[in-house]
Amino acid sequence: MKPLQVLATADPAALAAYDQIIDVRSPGEFAQDHLPGAINLPVLDDAQRAEVGTIYVQESRLRANRIGAAHVARNIARHLETSLADKPEGFQPLVYCWRGGQRSNAMATILQRVGWPTTVLNGGYRTYRRWVQARLYDVPCDLDLVLLDGDTGSAKTAILSDLARRGVQTIDLEGLARHRGSLFGAVPGRPQPGQKLFESQLVAALDALDPARPVVVEAESSKIGNRVVPPMLWEAMRRAPRIEVTAPLPERARYLVEAYGDIADQREALLAILQRLPVHPSQKRLAAWRDLIDQGALTALAEALMALHYDPAYARERRKSGREPLATLALDRLDPAALDRAAAAIAGIVATRPPSGRPGP
Repeated sequence: MKPLQVLATADPAALAAYDQIIDVRSPGEFAQDHLPGAINLPVLDDAQRAEVGTIYVQESRLRANRIGAAHVARNIARHLETSLADKPEGFQPLVYCWRGGQRSNAMATILQRVGWPTTVLNGGYRTYRRWVQARLYDVPCDLDLVLLDGDTGSAKTAILSDLARRGVQTIDLEGLARHRGSLFGAVPGRPQPGQKLFESQLVAALDALDPARPVVVEAESSKIGNRVVPPMLWEAMRRAPRIEVTAPLPERARYLVEAYGDIADQREALLAILQRLPVHPSQKRLAAWRDLIDQGALTALAEALMALHYDPAYARERRKSGREPLATLALDRLDPAALDRAAAAIAGIVATRPPSGRPGP
């Protein structure tokens, strides 16, 4: 039998050489983060991994190894009979675990014995994680970014989606973070990914872009919910020219209530969010907002929140930048037809503007 091949790096070009990337860690580890495109074929599930670890610490190494080996053998056999049953003779998998140790070598040895040329990622997931960190934290952003800016409720996310459909390069940070970027931005039933998974998905999105073409990204704070935008991208966003979308406050309030309809009927959740505003409201104001919620007057509540909190906060940030927008689109309505026209106009502006300066290495 030929010896196992060992891969030393986890960059996209190296990973693209394999037919399948197999993550043999437990489902819990896989859910936290994994290599792009990997499938999870665990040699130990979460309960088995905990069991073996407990026996190793509290009883004996020999017994832990024996029980662990039995679990591993059964799990690999099941994968061979199910997920791997239809793989052809020339199938070339890359296998990894946490640090390229016993779990990945156990799976890889069996796959190699079957007859598939099998490679193990040296250092396992940790090698990939170091590559992601270097990519996001050590290398300046070389993208030609254009910021899509506008006050809360100005339909920036919908316009960004329309731009992507038109072939304009975009980065959907809110989509990657599974959060709509404000205190009200949590998506019910869709918890945010962990920071590591968010960064993995962000790297994949960045690597899919053509650096020779402009990229539109929605104006965000440095945190989207609980996920942190890596400094190299955040600094590039702060320097980027911006296109500003404006709309009347009543229209933005109407649009916001429609867009956030999934939390509109959750009274206690709304009240809890109001308690967490950075500038804590007075008891009198909080009581007035509670009355609006009880009356179902959510458009009036949205208007009040934007006028008293969100709009002033956005205005302060724009004053700090000290730069005029590249263009301003004033929309009277935020209906689908108006948003489509706005996206068409922005696509034209982005396509014809001269490239912005980019930082050197």
